[in-house]
Amino acid sequence: MKKHIIPAIRLTVVCIVFFCGIYTLAIWTIAQLAPGKGEGLTISDSGKTYHVNVGQAFTSDRYFWSRPSAVDYNAAGSGGSNKGPSNPEYLATIAARIDTFLAHNPGIERAQIPSDLVTASGSGLDPHISVQAAEVQVARIANERNFTEDAISQLVASNTEKPLFGLFGTERINVLKLNLALDKLR
Repeated sequence: MKKHIIPAIRLTVVCIVFFCGIYTLAIWTIAQLAPGKGEGLTISDSGKTYHVNVGQAFTSDRYFWSRPSAVDYNAAGSGGSNKGPSNPEYLATIAARIDTFLAHNPGIERAQIPSDLVTASGSGLDPHISVQAAEVQVARIANERNFTEDAISQLVASNTEKPLFGLFGTERINVLKLNLALDKLR
């Protein structure tokens, strides 16, 4: 028995030292090299500080709408809905989101609505929408703010983030950055 207990205790001590000390220090050091020093990316605008990498609710017709969140944009507890595509409750939620979107965006056909405007992401905190999701909202925002659709489309184009190294991912738009830029348009 002593033959098994002593190595187990040694392994436990080594793991505690490594994972509670060395590993933690290494991750903290790497975080200090990142933008925001491991605290997340923030933007300050008009005296307010916003977290760029966490989705936020925008429901006014004057703004681009974010991707829906299964956790009400609560960064303390991210998560998806965990409901499958054949779940009746999930389908009712999607149908309600589609109906709401169509009511606020007259002239848009059901088939034109990108899926990211009616489905939540896996984390429920995705700060991005697709370029198509932004473009389908241009007419509503131009009408609400008395701008031309071309001016809003140019704003969408200038806020489009390209794939990493031109290879990884798709073009996307950070909704917070786009809406802050929209507020600066005069």
